[in-house]
Amino acid sequence: MFLTLAATLTATLAIGTRADPLHAQADSARADTSRARRDTLGVQGSIYNRPFIAGAGRTSIGGYAEGNTNYFVEDGISDGFSMELRRFNIFLYSAVGPRLRFISELEFEHGTEEIALETALIDFQLDPAFVLRAGILLPPIGAFNQNHDSPRWDFVDRPLVSTRIIPSTLSEVGFGAYGRVALRAGGSFTYDAYLTNGLGDGVILNGEGRTLLAAGKRQEQFAEDNNGVPAFSARVALQRRGLGEVGLSHYRATYNSFRVDGVEVDARRALSISAFDLSTSLGPVSLRGEAALVRLDMPPALSELFGHRQWGAHVDAMTPVWRPRLFGLRDAVVSVGLRTEYVDYNVGTFTSTGRPIRDDVLAVVPGVTYRPVPGTVFKVNYRRHWTRDLLGNPAARLGGYQVGMATYF
Repeated sequence: MFLTLAATLTATLAIGTRADPLHAQADSARADTSRARRDTLGVQGSIYNRPFIAGAGRTSIGGYAEGNTNYFVEDGISDGFSMELRRFNIFLYSAVGPRLRFISELEFEHGTEEIALETALIDFQLDPAFVLRAGILLPPIGAFNQNHDSPRWDFVDRPLVSTRIIPSTLSEVGFGAYGRVALRAGGSFTYDAYLTNGLGDGVILNGEGRTLLAAGKRQEQFAEDNNGVPAFSARVALQRRGLGEVGLSHYRATYNSFRVDGVEVDARRALSISAFDLSTSLGPVSLRGEAALVRLDMPPALSELFGHRQWGAHVDAMTPVWRPRLFGLRDAVVSVGLRTEYVDYNVGTFTSTGRPIRDDVLAVVPGVTYRPVPGTVFKVNYRRHWTRDLLGNPAARLGGYQVGMATYF
């Protein structure tokens, strides 16, 4: 069967409206909503595969919330026990008319410490194989950036490769197209391709002291590009019933402000991200993961201190172990799993010594989850990190426990 996302078909707040007293327009809107659910599967359709849309009328509202506790010790030192409400996200959806649909996502992090409009886009479906999209969208880099809702994931923290190598969640303003084509041999082929305002100078001009693509995100890019050269992103994927989904994606952008008032003041410096993602099952064990490689042009003076190549990967393995029929919850399931992940922020060697540049993190995360209903999950994780600095000194060791929850509404 196709990849089954964690949060499907759970009760949510839905507001049904009719903009026209004639039944024809309302019936068309409901048919368009049904088409949205039917035609968007897997990673590509993840923004529409949310419970609040299921069974909705023309317009609906929903969202998700996640919170957790933290207790970590690093090299014998601890900041103690703490709790956080990480995210409270609001979704708005509307079947605007025949073949037209709008969706948005407004995110609140740590209360109102950070408020961000992650998605606000309109789709115009000429055919399931060709859908035009414009607005604030999620570039298709790997699988996680488009498919990042916390209730769908079984671990408290997001994958390191998806946040520290790929700068998820990455939202950019732009336009493009996507589509799905059924294959004669079974399964389907999907594609996404977009032009957007890309990442900025913060990729290297940041407070981290290393190359970090996430630091290149900026609010100003929703108003204008910093250099006038659009970023290009694309993903192609194959899905087959019983096997899952495999995807290849690429992102390329010019990140530095090389032009000021029409005058070039620096050389153009480009970056690229190439990613591979996979979701499948081996018997009762579900597997999903992604790997990404970053390459970027670097000023010569920073070539060893700031990585011009980075890479990372993660694999999540989960299996159900108990389906308790307690408290009238017939779909409840307890699962156990393991995440292994690695990121290298600076791939290369020192020219003076020939020794490898390090600056990497290895992590192992065993966990247990309880899902009383498909759209709600309680998580218990033990996280273990080994972090090496640039010079490769003995790894700093971090270990700790996290208990979390995430739910659609």
